[in-house]
Amino acid sequence: MAFIRRSNPVSRRHLLRGAGVSVGLPWLGAMAGSNSAAGREVNGKTLDRPPMRSAFLFMPNGVNPANWNPVATPDSDQFDWTPMLRPLSGVGDELILLENFHHPDLAGGNGHWPKVPAFLSGGHVLRTSGRDMDTGCTSIDQWMAQRIGHKTPLPTLELGVDSAYTGVDNVGGGFTRIYGSHIAWRDRHTPVPNEIVPQLAFDRLFRGVRSTPVSGLNPHHRAVWESMHRDETSVLDAVREDARSFSKRLGREDRGKLDEYLESVRSVERRIESSRKPKARWVNEGDLGIQRPGPGIPDSHVEHVRLMMDIMVLAFWTDTTRIATFMMGNAQTGRNFSFIDGVKGSFHGLSHHRNEESTLRQYEAIGTWHIGQVAYLIDRMRNLSEGDGTLLDHCMVMFGSTLRDGNKHDTENLPLLFFGGGSAGIRRGRRLTAAQPTPLCNLFLSMAQNMGIDDQRFSTSTGPLDLA
Repeated sequence: MAFIRRSNPVSRRHLLRGAGVSVGLPWLGAMAGSNSAAGREVNGKTLDRPPMRSAFLFMPNGVNPANWNPVATPDSDQFDWTPMLRPLSGVGDELILLENFHHPDLAGGNGHWPKVPAFLSGGHVLRTSGRDMDTGCTSIDQWMAQRIGHKTPLPTLELGVDSAYTGVDNVGGGFTRIYGSHIAWRDRHTPVPNEIVPQLAFDRLFRGVRSTPVSGLNPHHRAVWESMHRDETSVLDAVREDARSFSKRLGREDRGKLDEYLESVRSVERRIESSRKPKARWVNEGDLGIQRPGPGIPDSHVEHVRLMMDIMVLAFWTDTTRIATFMMGNAQTGRNFSFIDGVKGSFHGLSHHRNEESTLRQYEAIGTWHIGQVAYLIDRMRNLSEGDGTLLDHCMVMFGSTLRDGNKHDTENLPLLFFGGGSAGIRRGRRLTAAQPTPLCNLFLSMAQNMGIDDQRFSTSTGPLDLA
């Protein structure tokens, strides 16, 4: 292989730099170093193998159970593709279908609001109007970040597509709607805002923007627009000279990987530019009484979701962070999914299907669409070479909802999927059915241990889940 000379390995932390811009690099053969300590992580400088990452994807409102879980097959961990899982058939060798997992402290209570923050915390969520929010536990992503987040420029990356809610749902039991807007909680009382504008999420990776996201709270705020238009220069244009000089130091194979990576960055930039709403233009002060759309949100929901997924991939590929969350919708999201054939209405509205055939069919179609987007993400990750495998080999991706059936609001046997982790010896391409209802936090604990965290308990866990 035509890598850089082993006597002068490239640091995993090497950045391409330009005016106000820094671009991390994907894993290159030149980063392997030698078999000596020079190639290992010493004072955070370099690694001799790609690190493990964790991603947590959340979908609100549950699934149609009748078309989710396959019929049980005695003495076999294989399964047939049900209608809702069929979009994953092309990546089935990377999938573990998790069955009979739950959060034991989630039973009862309101249908939606307390279940969302419990997704990654597993804790008992306090009923409150907002003054004394308590999720019972820090979420697993933030818990991981407290232990290993110092190893990357961004300890975690929180992404979403919906603005955060405010107010109290007095009809739904007196819970603050803030609960329904966040799966990441820095501690049991403090939610972590999601970034919902693709360009601002992209800037956090490459332009050194480390401030707390504001778009997740209010994408119409002027500060969001100003953030988007601080600098129109492509990050690749800014680092072009440094990239050209660095490329000369690499062998042929690594140059090909670098070109592929930079083209991926360019592709995301182009899509952000083409989808941005409104375009860059002069803005006069004052109010004409005409409401204009909020800046930065793509017209197409499909494009919005996939841009966020691609930004997550870039964040992992550059080792900008090793921990990420993505909310594909808030609790009771009112988003209209009429862009799907045969669907007329919102996800939450249709989730109360009352077992009416037409409504149930539309509800299932929306859930199946979400599964198709997950398939897109997994396919992207498994087609990116990294070290001696793929990016997906060095990532663990969990997808799920904290409701089983949106009509019943039930929380047992949650709809859950797990992908990747091949480099950690995780055996995929199967169903994993717990013999009895098992805390989902057992999975979280196993993921943390695969990330190099030595703790033996998280929240309601009773022990690590055997994924081998």
